[in-house]
Amino acid sequence: MDQFVILCFAMVNSIALLALISLGLAVIFGMMRVINFAHGEFIMLGGYATVIANHAGVNLWLSMLVVSPIVVGLIGAVVERLIIRRLYGHLVTTMLASWGLSLFLIGAVTAIFGNTTLGVSAPLGNIPIGAYSIGAYQLFLIAITALLVVCSLLALHWTKYGLIARAAMQNAEMAATLGVDCERVYATTFIIGAATSGLAGALLAPISGVLPHMGAAYVARAFVTVISGGGALITGFLSAATILGPVEALLSYFATPVVGQASLLLLAVIILRLFPTGVSSLWTGGR
Repeated sequence: MDQFVILCFAMVNSIALLALISLGLAVIFGMMRVINFAHGEFIMLGGYATVIANHAGVNLWLSMLVVSPIVVGLIGAVVERLIIRRLYGHLVTTMLASWGLSLFLIGAVTAIFGNTTLGVSAPLGNIPIGAYSIGAYQLFLIAITALLVVCSLLALHWTKYGLIARAAMQNAEMAATLGVDCERVYATTFIIGAATSGLAGALLAPISGVLPHMGAAYVARAFVTVISGGGALITGFLSAATILGPVEALLSYFATPVVGQASLLLLAVIILRLFPTGVSSLWTGGR
């Protein structure tokens, strides 16, 4: 029974992890169709912002929940203004530009901090479950991921900005004729996506540590999750995470993490073969 509880926790934790690292990408790629290969580096910058702020004496919770999203959001604003704004509508160009940005950020962080792992201690301690124990901080991660997903759904469908953002992304010309400043909407959306990615990196820092190349461990899984989800922005990637996460967790537990991640990619290929527009096509009619 103890092992069963641990396995269930591992599956839920894997779902939450995929959702957490995918939320920022879902905003930038899912809404704006900007192929942001620097998504992993935004996560990495969030982790570094947390570690640096905490080592400078800032409370860990403030470092994670306030400092990191603000810092990465500001970096996202600069990136959007100088690079991405000129490339909307050009998928290949944005892909190459964001890939170059990714390499630049990795090189810059390596030059400043070195190629060593930094980190902060995970708070809250452990919770014993029979012969096993789970980290209370991981339960916090699951809870805050659920809160972020719910808030994103509410903001997207029940606020004025969410309506304007969806309209601008779906038909910019018509939205502009109605008085919507599409450039401002694009910039705000990109900044929100970057800040969300930074928050993900901040929340992961206590359990994974931070180093310049850490983004590579997340970017492929985030893209796989968002693409497998399909056109439904939040419910799509959340559904994909619910399918992919348990498979990765179980095979990682019974085999190795490498087998778990390989199974995630293989299952994503199968999903896209069965549902070319993603799993959300089951309730969106293929849109």
